[in-house]
This record gives sequence, C-alpha cells and structure tokens, in this order.
Amino acid sequence: MTVPTLSVATRIAQNRDDGRGSLIGYLPVGFPDLGTSIDAAVALAESGVDALELGLPYSDPVMDGLAIQKATEAAIAGGFRVRDVFTAVEAVRARVDIPVLVMTYWNPVLQYGVDAFADALVNAGGAGLITPDITPDSADEWIAASDRTGLDRVFLAAPSSTDARLKTTVEASRGFVYAVSTMGITGARQDVDVAARSLVARLRSVGPANVCVGIGISTGDQVTEVLGYADGAIVGSALVTALADGGVAGLAAKAAELASGATAARK
Repeated sequence: MTVPTLSVATRIAQNRDDGRGSLIGYLPVGFPDLGTSIDAAVALAESGVDALELGLPYSDPVMDGLAIQKATEAAIAGGFRVRDVFTAVEAVRARVDIPVLVMTYWNPVLQYGVDAFADALVNAGGAGLITPDITPDSADEWIAASDRTGLDRVFLAAPSSTDARLKTTVEASRGFVYAVSTMGITGARQDVDVAARSLVARLRSVGPANVCVGIGISTGDQVTEVLGYADGAIVGSALVTALADGGVAGLAAKAAELASGATAARK
C-alpha cells in the first residue's frame, strides 16, 4: 500500500525551510529491466535525491540525449508497456516517501486516454506529470484532468520563450516550472549554460513559481551552482550513465555525490 501522495512543491518548500536546495533525479522505467529500474529509483531516494522523475520510454525521444535514448530503446526492446510506469510508481512509493513525477511525451498519454492515465497515476501514488512536448495552450484536456485529480503539471520553459509565453507557463504549471538550461537535447556538459540563470530570473519576474533547472547538470558542484539561483536541480543523463556503467551501486554513489551539492547550496 502506498503512503499518501507528497507533492513536489511541498518537498521543495520543506527543503527551503531546512536551508537547502532540492535535487530531482530522472531514470527511465524498464532500464535495464522493470525490477532493476524500481530498485534504482529507490536507491536514488535513499541516496539523497528529493524527488523522482520516472521516464516513460518512447520510440521517438526528440528531447533526449544519447545515454537516455539508449536506455529507453533497451527498455522498449525488453518489453516495456505503458502500464509498467504505474507499477513502478506504486512500487517506489511503497518503499520510500518521496514525490514521484512521470516524465512523458504526450502521445502515449493520448493513446492511453488522458483521464484514464491521470486516474491510474493518482491510484499508484504519483505526484504528477512533466510533459516536454506540449505547451499550456495546447493542453486543455490535461489541465482539466490534473485539476480534477490534483496532480502536478510541469511545463517547460526555454531561453527562447517570450515573456508572454513564460507568464502562461508559470500560471499553468503546478509543482514547478522546468527551466531548460540549454537550447538542445539532454546530456551532461562541462559547464551549465549561463542562459539558465537569466531564464530563472525572467520566470521569477512574471509570477511566483518554483523553478527547477535541467539539462546539462552532471556534478555536485554544478548542482550547488544551480541551486544558488534556482529551487531545484534536475539530473538525468549522468544518473542513467551511472546505472548503465555501475549498476544500482554505481548509481547510488553518483546520486550521493550530487546530493552533497544540494546540501552545500544553502538557501
């Protein structure tokens, strides 16, 4: 039995009150297999990650870099089905008290049925969805479903977004706004794009919101840097690579190193 759902906004606020930033970790469900992906997600929580993004593998991951592409391709080849994401969320929530968001491209949600997907996610103990390929003005059905169920809805903002688009994104998002730090695909980089700092400032100027920065963060020092101006740092490719190269133990070690950066970022 899962414990009552904890929203990501609540966890971010708790961390802020405790004087630290928030670390959000991404892993695809079903890589290298469903059971191991659940164990890996639990390991992230036990190693200091504050909230999870469980990725729904997709055959055309236009936003994802090579490490995540390879992992999702392996998950699909291994027999991943959409219903497995709900199994994973429920299993993780039964073992650790941590907000679990699902990150998914929109087509699988449409194919499953927007209301049916929302209900299944709530029943599994999920906190909400991150939807990288839809904008608030094209998401009426999802906004209605998330209002009905109370699920968080996280939309993306990019450095190229207009001020009007940023305002719409802030107003429509619940939980946090996902600030894309670079113009491109995901993947670890030596330096987090300086555009991220400007984007966060622009988002703050148009309305109150939690803002978490993702894409290109791969070290504890980068987590500390990002949390100097944002509410959360999102890490994906570096964690997927750690899991691929070192298994769950290697992943846990990488997560602990990243979490030390969150602790160092005093709020």
